[in-house]
Amino acid sequence: MTVVSIDGREVTLTNLDKVLYPSGFTKAEVVDYHARIAPWAIPHLADRCLTFRRFPDGTDRDGFFEKRCNKHRPEWVPVSLGPGDRRGGIEYCRIEEPAAMVWAANLAAIELHAPMAHAVDIDTPSTLVFDFDPGPKTSVVECCQIALATTAVLESVGLQGWCKTSGSKGLQMYVPLNTPGATHQGAADFALAVGQVLERQLPGKVTTIMAKDVRPGKIFVDWSQNALHKTTIAPYSLRARPRPTVSTPVTWDEVESCASGDLDLVFEAGDVLERVDEFGDLFEPVLTLQQELPTPQS
Repeated sequence: MTVVSIDGREVTLTNLDKVLYPSGFTKAEVVDYHARIAPWAIPHLADRCLTFRRFPDGTDRDGFFEKRCNKHRPEWVPVSLGPGDRRGGIEYCRIEEPAAMVWAANLAAIELHAPMAHAVDIDTPSTLVFDFDPGPKTSVVECCQIALATTAVLESVGLQGWCKTSGSKGLQMYVPLNTPGATHQGAADFALAVGQVLERQLPGKVTTIMAKDVRPGKIFVDWSQNALHKTTIAPYSLRARPRPTVSTPVTWDEVESCASGDLDLVFEAGDVLERVDEFGDLFEPVLTLQQELPTPQS
């Protein structure tokens, strides 16, 4: 057991030499990544009802989702009521400071999943998300191709989006809203409408249907991630894969290079730390840019 002090907070760390990834990445390295990425990750986590996906026995074993904040949390880890279940409202953890990032790492909270809305107003999404999920016989290359087609549709209605890898197989595009009046249903309806435009523009390459049997050879545009109860892997979160890959913000130049097959968009923890040192937070505009979805035509 090791006790560390972070900005005046004491955090107890345990089993630091435990290997959490088959590649050999240890719990100590997970803690180190959380501590070092905190300045860039926390703005995208703060004031959100977070769901942890924990892997105390390593990413090659079954993990579990934890919505209800751990009852043994330090008093300085705040909670907020989020979408309820049959037992009523759930008190979710919020991560507002580096010490909380390190505390989560010690729980082996490998993945941090965040909703599109802030805890202070869970009914108003600050962001719309397109989740590009590659079906069998497709890859992130095809995801990038569809992302480029999506941004062309968005530009036609005066909207901008930013992409990040899922850290797994896919790609996600965030469209910042940051305006009052946005709704989860409106965001989902708009995302579905854009997906249906893409289905018509790119027949046989895109689907908005969730059924697995229609997805081979296609990219599923998962518009349903905009629902009130849904969460998406947060920017800069690790993923529970064989290697410590990260959900990584990328530039449109990188998306274009990936779409042409010239760049593999896979980034591990060390790569991401180098990227933020060089580029800063490529996802920063998502936090502040104000955009309004077009009003449906009657």
